[in-house]
Amino acid sequence: MTVAESDAPSPTPPATLRELAWLFGKLGFTAFGGPAAHIAMMEDEVVRRRRWMTRERFLDLLGATNLIPGPNSTELAIHIGHDQARWRGLIVAGVCFIVPAVAIVTAIAWSYVRFGALPQFMGVMYGIKPVIIAVVIQALWGLGKSAVKTPFLAVVGAAAVAATVVGVNELLVLAGAGVMVASGRGVGARVASSWVPLPLLGAGATSATTAASFGLWPLLLFFLKVGSVLFGSGYVLLAFLRSDLVEHLHWLTESQLLDAVTVGQVTPGPVFTTATFIGYILGGAAGAGVATIGIFLPAFLFVAVSGPLVPRLRRSKIAGAVLDGVNVASLALMAVVTVQLGRAAIIDVPTAILAGAAAVVLIRYRLNAAWLVLAGAVVGAVVTYALW
Repeated sequence: MTVAESDAPSPTPPATLRELAWLFGKLGFTAFGGPAAHIAMMEDEVVRRRRWMTRERFLDLLGATNLIPGPNSTELAIHIGHDQARWRGLIVAGVCFIVPAVAIVTAIAWSYVRFGALPQFMGVMYGIKPVIIAVVIQALWGLGKSAVKTPFLAVVGAAAVAATVVGVNELLVLAGAGVMVASGRGVGARVASSWVPLPLLGAGATSATTAASFGLWPLLLFFLKVGSVLFGSGYVLLAFLRSDLVEHLHWLTESQLLDAVTVGQVTPGPVFTTATFIGYILGGAAGAGVATIGIFLPAFLFVAVSGPLVPRLRRSKIAGAVLDGVNVASLALMAVVTVQLGRAAIIDVPTAILAGAAAVVLIRYRLNAAWLVLAGAVVGAVVTYALW
């Protein structure tokens, strides 16, 4: 037994559907900060607090989400639901994580269409962002102790960080880490042909779209395509949507697209609810529903297919080695994103104090991260109001 395994809490009996609905519904309302923050909050809830699974199991599910296209944190929620209650848990966890965010974004979209501007989020986000940095750092520390099981994995993780910093595509970072670990264990000769092409299938898909008049059916097909082939963060989504919706189809203006991405970034829950906002602008409530179904439905299908394979991957010598490498690289990507977010979040003395206080409370008192996020929102609004 390794040190990481001995430190990990013993898992409890599987969660009920009600427990899954409560947890992921709550996260849908409180999980601000993008995928890295969502993953950190899920680890806090699922591993540390509820002990539904070990850190090793959580890392394997996280690694699996990086091998398929779609929104990572949403797919992780779906994976957790499947792990706990099979196909019913898959549906309950995913839907309950997505629906609160969709409701919030739809309300904002209604306001945007009616009044022509976005509500003011800056005060709230001023306080939430530094708290999120503390939450992610704590999760990275805990997951890192489980993922970095050998000095060689530490070297692979450092190489993944360096590659990400210099701009290497994240899919190549993940695939390269998997091949490095497999090669280091003497099984690399068979890996390149059987594993590396899997994540690259989506990456190679073209975003070219022929011009078409707007309609609910073309809107559904467009977002089904996006959800089926898109790897990466909300910024990759921005480039993808701009190419099609602004340049080729001319359904949106540059300003509308930037507003849509902003809403997806600053609201809780999945960043891909950007699609909900766009759908509402283009087709009202029906358009919002169609776009939301289109972009998220592939995630449910991909997890339903890949979820049962995760235990087999871990038992296989080749697949287990690749998965160890992907897990370490996933944390490396998460660490680089955290540094980038930290530069934008900790901008003055009040935000530095918020981040430090949140870290102390998390480490010393193990307070639920959702309460810290809400407290950060209140403090941010009060400080912003006082300064302005």
